[in-house]
Amino acid sequence: MRLEDLRGRSVAVWGTGREGRAAVTAIAKHEPARLIAVDDSANYLSTPWEDEIAALAPLAGGEHAQAALYTADVVVRSPGVPLTHPYLQELRSRGVTVTGGSALWMAANAAKTVGVTGSKGKSTTSSLISHLLAAVGKPNAYGGNIGIPLLDMPESDLYVLELSSYQCADLTESPRVAVVTSLFPEHLDSHGSEQNYYRDKLNILRYGPELIVVNAEDDRLRGEIRGVVDRNGFPPVPAAAEDSRFRVEDGTVFCSDEPLFSRSALGLKGRHNERNLCVALAVLDGMGVDVVGLRDDLEAAVRSFRGLPHRLAEISDPSGVTFVDDTLSTSPYSAIHAIEAYEDRPLTVLVGGTDRGLDYAPLRSFLESRTLTVIGLPDSGGRIISEISDLSGVSTHLAEDLIDAVRIAREVTPSGGVVLLSPAAPSYGRFRNFEHRSEVFAQAVSDTAK
Repeated sequence: MRLEDLRGRSVAVWGTGREGRAAVTAIAKHEPARLIAVDDSANYLSTPWEDEIAALAPLAGGEHAQAALYTADVVVRSPGVPLTHPYLQELRSRGVTVTGGSALWMAANAAKTVGVTGSKGKSTTSSLISHLLAAVGKPNAYGGNIGIPLLDMPESDLYVLELSSYQCADLTESPRVAVVTSLFPEHLDSHGSEQNYYRDKLNILRYGPELIVVNAEDDRLRGEIRGVVDRNGFPPVPAAAEDSRFRVEDGTVFCSDEPLFSRSALGLKGRHNERNLCVALAVLDGMGVDVVGLRDDLEAAVRSFRGLPHRLAEISDPSGVTFVDDTLSTSPYSAIHAIEAYEDRPLTVLVGGTDRGLDYAPLRSFLESRTLTVIGLPDSGGRIISEISDLSGVSTHLAEDLIDAVRIAREVTPSGGVVLLSPAAPSYGRFRNFEHRSEVFAQAVSDTAK
């Protein structure tokens, strides 16, 4: 379904955030018979919906929300509406078409889009792909899950997008180049089950991309995409594994047997970022870029690439301890990647946040052979600590809050060591959002240094 298909139809836009506003603005241009915005949250009365946006689509909330959805021909779901929402099953049983703003946009722009998804690494990999393409003369527009709704994207001959599982779930067309960086259980509360999450995430591959690139080091991912082929019948291009065309060996980035440049050109820490770089290079190679011939330009671009905020972002401190903000770590697997990046230094890890009932057994298994300190934060920190407290090399503490955790970390971490906020849990409940958790962490680091 494309935007122009909504002409003359009754359309309900479900969600009133950035995505919902972008959808209303875009759909209104195509003259639907009726356009209404829906907010079924308990605090819908506080939704800022007025002036121009209200003139395009009145807001239905409270007892009117359900009726507005059920009487529509098409419902455009914002990514924030969980796929487990009870209204969705009823909508489909009534024959109401449910789509999303990302799907409407992709239907018109798939042929000029590189779409990147993954449980971990999609932000860094997509931004790196965009950066490298621009460096070799392929300007592009970058957006997606980074905060720019696709329906707000500017006109461009080439797009590079970061796509969440919520955005991928609605797609009915695959991007020309589809990239998957990793796969592990995430967002199960919104998707309903682990298998549903994998299905929704991998929907990006379902409609015949011209090129598929994957991180071949991820065994779970390789298992889930077994038998998947691109539009031409070729299997996904594997990157980062020992036998891949693009890989890192002995501190050097390789293309087949040809050394490209030193791994040190990439300023980002961690083996997971080496894999992200290999995936990005494989994408450029698959798009026809002469990676070997342009190695000098690519090396310079890699050296100039800066990591994204809240992902292993180091905070300087006069004590000699390095504080690291990895607040976007919301699963045990992402925390494992962060710990790996600093395993050569004395390490204190701050874990815990909203308890979604995640299985922390993988984190326990990873820590069995390691020596470090773990400080548990509310709410899930206590459960994580109980899971690992009997490990011989792990010293554990419980903190009242993030500020208390930083104070404890200063007491137990030697000079030259690392204090890593990689909470393995989301931030909602005690913080407004992940940015707020970062702000509190940075302020606590500053305050406790005095």
